[in-house]
Amino acid sequence: MTNRDIISALEEIGFLLELAGENPFKTRSYENAARTLGMIEEDIETLVREERLREVPGIGQAIEQKITELVTKGRLKYLDELREKFPPSLFQLFSIPGLGAKRVRILFDELGIRSLGELEYAIQENRLLTLKGFGPKMQAKVLEGIGFARQQHGQHLCHVAWREAARLRERLEEDPSLLRIAVAGSLRRCKEIVKDIDILASSKDPESLMERFVTTFGVVSVTNRGDTKSSVILGSGIAADLRVVSDEQFPFALHYFTGSKEHNVVMRQRAKERGLKLNEYGLFKGEKLMVCEDEAELFERLDLPYIPPELREDMGEFSAKKMPKLVELDDLVGVFHCHTTYSDGGALLKQMAQGAKDRGYKYIVIADHSQSAGYAGGLSPATIKQQHEEIDKLNKSMKGFWILKSIESDIRSDGSLDYEESVLKTFDLVIASVHSRLTMNEEEATARLLTAIENPYTTILGHPTGRLLLARPGYPLNMGRIIDACAANRVAIEINANPHRLDLDWRHVKRAKDKGVKIAIGVDAHSVDGMDDAAYGIGIARKGWIERDDVLNCMSAEEVIEWQQSKRA
Repeated sequence: MTNRDIISALEEIGFLLELAGENPFKTRSYENAARTLGMIEEDIETLVREERLREVPGIGQAIEQKITELVTKGRLKYLDELREKFPPSLFQLFSIPGLGAKRVRILFDELGIRSLGELEYAIQENRLLTLKGFGPKMQAKVLEGIGFARQQHGQHLCHVAWREAARLRERLEEDPSLLRIAVAGSLRRCKEIVKDIDILASSKDPESLMERFVTTFGVVSVTNRGDTKSSVILGSGIAADLRVVSDEQFPFALHYFTGSKEHNVVMRQRAKERGLKLNEYGLFKGEKLMVCEDEAELFERLDLPYIPPELREDMGEFSAKKMPKLVELDDLVGVFHCHTTYSDGGALLKQMAQGAKDRGYKYIVIADHSQSAGYAGGLSPATIKQQHEEIDKLNKSMKGFWILKSIESDIRSDGSLDYEESVLKTFDLVIASVHSRLTMNEEEATARLLTAIENPYTTILGHPTGRLLLARPGYPLNMGRIIDACAANRVAIEINANPHRLDLDWRHVKRAKDKGVKIAIGVDAHSVDGMDDAAYGIGIARKGWIERDDVLNCMSAEEVIEWQQSKRA
């Protein structure tokens, strides 16, 4: 039972209590306990065993008892009972933008709505119009949201899937029968949204591995149990499959179940052209298996260099003259796009800088919100001066580490940036982003961004389309013109590594690379832990064929400043 498992259980209790209409103080007590436990470094199981859990602020007797039951029994009766109060289909409604727990509870209590289909029918009958907190505008917005939710149904953000996959893998690695194990599927290919989790293993005792898989904490139902494949549904709603093969079959199965389908079709055709047959069980010449120790040997037998999983989309990997040496997380020298308590961040400037230094970075780019973002505590010119003075002091005291002065400047409706030139020139670099008026048509949105890109103080175009994955689509853009303009004006494009954004979309990243546009991997961190999202940005960069020399934050702080100054000259 990991800290994350326990914290997730408390978060779920708080959510279900709110949905049930319980006392808000009770709801918040679980939310606050989860938040507090997320900030401690000690192992929660150890605190339970040593009876020190009550020493943690906000952990009272009732919550202590529930955590203890969770740790000692692997399940929590109270959580199971809360789950049983609501039909599983009800949770589909939370995929609709604007519907929180209170509104969903009203729909459930007042109209008996239990699913997207029932909600759509109720709207057709105008039954939402008389409900508290609804009305004609809200009803129309919900109807629009149903269409969006249906498009995204059964899909999950990659960071949630990675967290669940890591937990399952950790559990399976405890089994002494295990030989090899890997995460496969679209998750291994670093897709930003996935439908399920695929885990592949080889084992001396498949039955033992299957038993461990289906009884792992967090499994709410077993949909299939077999000798070579088992399927479960996790508490997060994600389906997970475990396939167990012989160790001899493992390299072929890993390639096959990693996909994509389009990539696999080409691979099978290449085998056929060479008088061979390729499937998930092996590469055969007639009936004879051509043994391969790993995937690299499989590619070699088909006269191919090793193709990294991220590139297996049949989008140029077979026609490339050579495979790129893709960027890796350890190549990043600086961490870009970090917020502090000066705007809407949760950590002090000094804490963010120390967190970056502790992670091995050589510098951090502080980019709080600009003055137009009043909702996010945007910085006035006077506050900018105050922040810059603090940065100067820290830069003198933090040896071997540097803090760069930046801002996430709002792009106004006309494309202008959010400060006068006298303020803009005080920054080492400027990230220009859109945060308002997101309902533009393609012509308006493209013109707005082009104006911002042409501003000599714009260093990086932040989260270019403004999308929020599984929540809202980005505004329409002519990405060809945007990328061309960035190339012409030497403006980098951000891959916003926040897993809710992952914007620029990887499908456009390769075109940016081909045009010579620098990529900045920005974590958009509002906490110290938010810097760890860089790993998701790296995954998207790799899908876009990005190499170390393509990435702005693989440059030293001095090189970044020099690059920006030469652009302004």
